Amino acid sequence: MTTDNAAFRALSLGPHEASLEQRPDGSSIMRSTDPLQDYPRCYTEPLLHWAAERPDATLLAQRDRQGQWRHLTYKDAVKRMQHLGQALINRGLSAERPLMILSENSIEHGLLALAAQHVGIPFAPISPAYSLLSKSAERVRHAADLLTPGAVFAYDAARYEHAIKIAIPENVELIFVEGSIDGRTCTPFSALEATDVTDQVDTAHQAITGDTIAKFLFTSGSTKLPKAVINTQRMVTSNQQMLLQCYPFLREEVPVLVDWMPWHHTAAGNNNIGVVIYNGGTMYIDEGKPTPEGMVETLRNLREVPSTMYYSVPKGLEVLAHEMKRDPVLRECFFRKMRLIFPCGAALPAPLKKTIDELAIQTVGARIPMTTGLGMTESAPFAISAHVPNWQAGVIGIPAPGCDVKLAPCGDKTEVRYRGPNITPGYWRQPDLTAESFDEEGFFCSGDAAIMIDDQNPSAGLRFNGRIAEDFKLISGTWVNVGAMRSQIIAAGAPYIHDAVITGHDRDELGMMILLLPTATALSPALTEGAPLAEIATNPDVKAWAQNLLNQLAAQGTGSSNRVVRALLLRDPALMELGEMTDKGSINQRTMLKTRAALVEKLYATQPDDDQVMLAQPHSVTA
Repeated sequence: MTTDNAAFRALSLGPHEASLEQRPDGSSIMRSTDPLQDYPRCYTEPLLHWAAERPDATLLAQRDRQGQWRHLTYKDAVKRMQHLGQALINRGLSAERPLMILSENSIEHGLLALAAQHVGIPFAPISPAYSLLSKSAERVRHAADLLTPGAVFAYDAARYEHAIKIAIPENVELIFVEGSIDGRTCTPFSALEATDVTDQVDTAHQAITGDTIAKFLFTSGSTKLPKAVINTQRMVTSNQQMLLQCYPFLREEVPVLVDWMPWHHTAAGNNNIGVVIYNGGTMYIDEGKPTPEGMVETLRNLREVPSTMYYSVPKGLEVLAHEMKRDPVLRECFFRKMRLIFPCGAALPAPLKKTIDELAIQTVGARIPMTTGLGMTESAPFAISAHVPNWQAGVIGIPAPGCDVKLAPCGDKTEVRYRGPNITPGYWRQPDLTAESFDEEGFFCSGDAAIMIDDQNPSAGLRFNGRIAEDFKLISGTWVNVGAMRSQIIAAGAPYIHDAVITGHDRDELGMMILLLPTATALSPALTEGAPLAEIATNPDVKAWAQNLLNQLAAQGTGSSNRVVRALLLRDPALMELGEMTDKGSINQRTMLKTRAALVEKLYATQPDDDQVMLAQPHSVTA
């Protein structure tokens, strides 16, 4: 039996059927044939339900300083949420003066977020990287200027003191679990929890409607400063009902997640924690990250906690698969109860998918279904779903129930546009940007492109076709599909390439800047595990491998728009503080081209630097 025809572990999935309405203007509307069912009025209604049904079940768990798990039950979560909600009401917080959260995932972060949503007060989780990795704290200041927060929370005062002093106005109250900042108005988190609850909490909760703002989520801001995406209560609750209809197994077996993904991102802050709350599950907060150093903590947690679903970016899955090959304890615990693996944030290389399938068959005798989809911060994020067990990399599926998808011609591509209860009404205090983002029918213009897998069968779904804004023209006027090129390069270079930045805008030929994975140390006996990227990228054996890869890709090209003839290995990792990489490990192509402009010039020099630049062989250097 081959991997491709091995059985899948049983999993209940919803209908994967869609209709297509063709229009005279060349656009079309795709819809799920499964109608969206009723969904809650407010995000915390499911929490109240499960607190009554399963009061002693764990909602959140997090390790303490001694490494032991501390648990927050549903019953205690509701009780503590009400005290915190009263404290937020007492401070007069509102959409005009929301709560801002600066620090990482934690039980206290989760409780404050739930309290705010329970009483109809918006909150805004901000990427910790904006505070901890930037000396100027420019993006924290931008967020504070845009939102005008009435209170700011961070777990540890000392860690966030620098950013707070630079970016947060002196009259804003600061809330900390640990520490304080001299000369500023600081309140212990414990003092908020000691607030007496009044009828105001229930009154505020009952006043919530679908249009009530639940939170502001900031986009990554690849070309401009981040925008504050309005997330309404309707967006987040309808989105969870859409997800449940695609994945009904969530109500058949209590979901358990070990999750590192940051709550300031829509994927984790809306989807992952939402899956837990909506379906009465448990989340173990993983304080690891998808980096060689950060994965140590993630692997520790995955050795202890058998989960039912796993969300991660391909970079994290790559390290996990590598470790599972040599660690039977990790492998057995990971696959024991696993029902669904959901790669997110970037394309999953086919060789990595095959490796995970092989490990699952070896461990539990069946493949674990993998699915994915397409969405964004503005869609809460679930919008298009490939909820089929035999999913293939690149396939994004069909619209989620209740979300209409317009496929609109845009140059030589087809743009994906969204309309439905899960779609944002716009950007906070930026009406011009809001107006630019919707078409004349009220569809949100995503900037993502897709193609029909089968023009005669809409239920076959869509295939991702890159970001329209990433594509560029060569000097000949020929368009380059950057998404397709990156996927091809990552697949050809697996398991040693993290990503590739495609170059060639207004030039006559394509090049690539390659970001290697730590696994590339296997290419040379002179390299040891954990070697720095600069040492790996300058190793002769690694460079010889990269030269062969370049030659192979150049030979496969059928024209200037898909033939890569220049390459260099990056010696420095992508940096989050420069916007080159997100917290999830995804590379920002446009930002990398800007921040590494000098390397792009070196790549196209008339006399290339032999030490770093590689040319496809045979190849004539152009001026």
